[in-house]
Amino acid sequence: MDPQNAAGDTGTLGKAVALLDLVARADMPPRFTDLLKQTGQPRGSLHRQLRHLVLEGLIDLSPDGVYTPGLRLLQFASRAWARNSFRLVAEPHLTRLHETTGETVHLGVLRDCEIVYLDKIESRQAVRMHSQVGNSAPAYCTGVGKVSLSCLSDEDLHRRCARMTFDAYTQATLTDAAALLAEIEKIRSRGFAYDLEEHQPGIRCVAASIHAPAAGIVGGISVTAPAFRAGPEQLEAWAGPVCAAASAIVADIARRLGPRR
Repeated sequence: MDPQNAAGDTGTLGKAVALLDLVARADMPPRFTDLLKQTGQPRGSLHRQLRHLVLEGLIDLSPDGVYTPGLRLLQFASRAWARNSFRLVAEPHLTRLHETTGETVHLGVLRDCEIVYLDKIESRQAVRMHSQVGNSAPAYCTGVGKVSLSCLSDEDLHRRCARMTFDAYTQATLTDAAALLAEIEKIRSRGFAYDLEEHQPGIRCVAASIHAPAAGIVGGISVTAPAFRAGPEQLEAWAGPVCAAASAIVADIARRLGPRR
């Protein structure tokens, strides 16, 4: 095949991938004018490519005109992450945590303002969770999400808070940035996070962070259970094993994954 023809055939896809990369890597969500400067594409061509990517759910266009990674892109990413070394490193620690508590254990990573679940070990008990690997949830009202946010710099944390839409899932949901920031300070102080029926009525959890900057990982693990099995004393009792498992995962990441290339 002629190289020039091959380049022409893949040129549109290559430009779309380049756009996705720009949006995904941006420190601040870019506007159309930002992408126009960075890509050097004609205005009309860029509009068409962005429109197609939005329609496919690969990027989102917010009401204030900024582009962010779309849920479909996050789902693609989560499926890839679910098969990668991070999940494999974490798996034995999740299994031991599940055996210790007998309850549902989650592993998730922070993606913009959401948590994407990479792994889950279901409870042996009668009442179970409806979460699924590959699904995402708002960071501000989940244990794994809040503990992951606590790892960010203040500048990054405030920037993400400004982009969040604080929907009230339950009566206990934190519904504004000020309440979330106050909760983050408590999490940083005690070293773990609670979800006290903030995302789903009747569901509570305790979560610890997995923060490995050299490997590009910000996430967490949690033990989750129905409220009638997860009173304050039980959640506090689980906090130690959860934090120990998270620390062991971080240590294994440092040994086995090494720094991100």
